[in-house]
Amino acid sequence: MTSADPRPRRVPDAQRSRGADAQRSRVSDAQRGRGGERGRGDAPRGRAGDAGRPRSPAGPRSQDGSPRSATPRRPPQGPRTRTSPPRAPRTRIGAWLARPLASFHLVVTIAFLLTVLGLVMVLSSSSVEAYANDGSAYTLFTRQTIFAGVGMILFFVALRIPVRVMRALSFPAFAATIVLLILVLIPGIGTVSQGTRGWFVVGGVSLQPAELTKIALAIWGAHILASRRSDLVGIRDMLVPLVPAALLAFVLIILQPDLGTTVSLAIILMALLWFVGLPLKLFLGIVGTGLAGVVVLALTAGYRSARVRAFFNPDEDPQGIGYQSRQAMYSLADGGILGRGLGQSRAKWSYLPNAHNDFIFAIIGEELGFLGGAAVLGLFGLFVYTGLRIAARSADPFLRLLTGTATVWITGQAFINVGYVIGLLPVTGLQLPLVSAGGTSTATTLFMFGVVANAARHEPEAVAALHSGQDGRFGRMLRLPKPEAYSPVRADAARAEAVRRAEARRQAGREMAARTRSITYDKGRAERGNARTPDRGVRQQRSSGGRAGERGFRR
Repeated sequence: MTSADPRPRRVPDAQRSRGADAQRSRVSDAQRGRGGERGRGDAPRGRAGDAGRPRSPAGPRSQDGSPRSATPRRPPQGPRTRTSPPRAPRTRIGAWLARPLASFHLVVTIAFLLTVLGLVMVLSSSSVEAYANDGSAYTLFTRQTIFAGVGMILFFVALRIPVRVMRALSFPAFAATIVLLILVLIPGIGTVSQGTRGWFVVGGVSLQPAELTKIALAIWGAHILASRRSDLVGIRDMLVPLVPAALLAFVLIILQPDLGTTVSLAIILMALLWFVGLPLKLFLGIVGTGLAGVVVLALTAGYRSARVRAFFNPDEDPQGIGYQSRQAMYSLADGGILGRGLGQSRAKWSYLPNAHNDFIFAIIGEELGFLGGAAVLGLFGLFVYTGLRIAARSADPFLRLLTGTATVWITGQAFINVGYVIGLLPVTGLQLPLVSAGGTSTATTLFMFGVVANAARHEPEAVAALHSGQDGRFGRMLRLPKPEAYSPVRADAARAEAVRRAEARRQAGREMAARTRSITYDKGRAERGNARTPDRGVRQQRSSGGRAGERGFRR
């Protein structure tokens, strides 16, 4: 036997080249098999020094001698820049909400349904009392229908009014409402009703200026806060002059006195400060101060403190101050799930006071049942969704603030009304928007619904659709004008022009004040000089002598 040669066998160069060609062909076949997973750019690249070096037939090996995979590593990829396209809505409701004018149609539908429901329930709840007082069951219903018609006209006006006109008229309107609040307090001009001097009565038609103040404060406050630059605004710019003006309105309404309207104005002010971005600590401090003021006001007046006592102890006076709340609970319990039927209420037969106004939700629960009350709350919940959707999609900061504030105001007032009807809150006298009987409240609320609908038409997608001719059947029927697209450049230019004019007015005022002080000082100096030297000749001699002496001294 011959022993094996321990030295490694030398492989000829031709064989090494054939092995390297076979290895490269196997790598190419593996890459072609994964062509769907990796593109051309993922092909293996050798080092510069290995360009002419052939590889062994066994493939590449690691440092410890174990064979490596013949498949080269995939180079790391950077973050993808392509974004996935937006998903198409999967349901019919989602497809309908994706339309450009979906928010506008929702606002119009909610306003129409609440107005019709309010007219029907006012007729049902007020027919007995109207027949007993006036001999006709349609007296209050006719009055409510007239104010609803006026509100529809105001709704149409709010749809057509341009945003720049609305902002320009906001401060004069707020100043006019302050004047009306002062006039209504004068005996002989304002009329007292239900213990509150807060109405003007002209030709049998009553007008409550506090309802107009709500609209004026919301629009003017949104205009003031939107006029401030978001990058330069400070806490003082957020609070002044909005908070002092609102406090003035609070004081005038408290003097009527009307705690419910004061609470509504406080909701508007808090909503404006919240949506403008007031710091949370300061906002909570203002809210705490406001709640403390409401508690003080509720405990100072006799009828308000009696309502608070009745809320915490309803069995104290069941036939007195707690009678109305107790009858409302009985009415809701009598309705059950499906209700007694439209027009079949028992509480409206003089058992429940103000059944057509403050406590109309109790009649809804009795006649339409739990399902009817849930439908009303669902409409207000849908309005919350629509209003906040419009505020989020609007490009104009003024419309964002105004829409969010109007949404919080209307729904907050609605849930306060429902809260004291079902016994969760003390009775405040706030009405259920568009449902309770109240002429001025119905007309002003429809106007605010029109403002929100106008803001819905100013969404960027809605503006593009309307300018491309997709105004729809409702818009063509009303012949509504095309909304103007919001331009930040134009808004900044208008803001800079307003700042320049304000600075010019302040500069002119400072110059006028300086001239006035100078004239007053010179006049006083001349009068003092005449009083000291009554003899003009002596004064001239002294003056001449002094100047001569001075000249002589200098020489």
